[in-house]
Amino acid sequence: MRVKGAFQIGLLGGLGVLLAIAIAAAVGQVSSVLVYAFAAIFLALGIDPIVQFLTRHRFPRWLAVLTVIVVILGAFTGIVLIVVPVIVDQFSTLVQGIVRAFQDGLLEDVLDWAQQTFPGIDWQGMIDDTLSALQDPNTYASLPPQLGGIVTTIIGAIGATAAAIFGGFIVFVLMLYFMGSLPSLKSAMYRLVPASKRPTFIRIAEEIMTSIGRFVTGQFTLGLINGVLSFVMLSIVGSELAAVYAFIAFLASTIPLVGTITASVVISLLVLLLDGPATALPVAIYYAVYMQAEAYFISPQIMNRAVKVPGVVVVLAALTGGTLLGILGALVAIPVAAAIQLILKEVVIPRQDSL
Repeated sequence: MRVKGAFQIGLLGGLGVLLAIAIAAAVGQVSSVLVYAFAAIFLALGIDPIVQFLTRHRFPRWLAVLTVIVVILGAFTGIVLIVVPVIVDQFSTLVQGIVRAFQDGLLEDVLDWAQQTFPGIDWQGMIDDTLSALQDPNTYASLPPQLGGIVTTIIGAIGATAAAIFGGFIVFVLMLYFMGSLPSLKSAMYRLVPASKRPTFIRIAEEIMTSIGRFVTGQFTLGLINGVLSFVMLSIVGSELAAVYAFIAFLASTIPLVGTITASVVISLLVLLLDGPATALPVAIYYAVYMQAEAYFISPQIMNRAVKVPGVVVVLAALTGGTLLGILGALVAIPVAAAIQLILKEVVIPRQDSL
């Protein structure tokens, strides 16, 4: 009987392990869909405070959602029709400027440095052989493994860009759906909680979702401030690519911690490369001052009202989230940290104090 009982326990345990593996495999296969849904819910919660603001001013819920959707679609259409052509044109100018910089002698300077640093290597011969191979049509019939890898990388980058555009469209559509059905989704989630604990759960969940909404709004505000100020400053110093630089600053500043400094370094280097030290110096000085102002004044004023998380927790959460899930992880890590802090404060600590 003991052997039979042990066999049954082992069989059930093995089936449990197989079931867990099957569930993990299924989750892995639909991971991209889950990421899209999570990002859409995150953005919907970020826009929901605007909807709530309109409902507090006697807008019906459906009219408030419709108004926000129309504004978002109008802004998106305006960006596509007005801003994107300017950015694309200036980006083309940026690429041409980089190519022109190489043609004007930057490549020769780098080659001289390489020959002086590594005199045992025939750098000029390597460049001539590479150019000759690229100009020979027979080269493309039998690509070496290195060039084949480069071509594969380029094709993969194009595919990744197309997938990112498609994913952004899916996230946008899901966000619109979640915006309209958010109250019903909340109601369904709350009914899964026992009635005796439901009021506390609802209060904590509403505070968490409010923090997420404020955080998204705060990050967008930080990006908008950096983008507008960058455009004004770059226009003053006479940069012809002020719009594309401002767009880079806006996008990067929506990423916690590293976004602003990354954009500042990249923009300063591009201005140095294309416009020279006389223009790059005031740009670098401006970004050095702006980063201090954002770190010690702008960001604390916005984020303390949004999530109320200590600075060290913000840093650790953003680093951890970025390591695990990349940019999306860095974005959601701070609201998750705020949620954990709220749960500890409202649930765990009172329970421990009552023991």
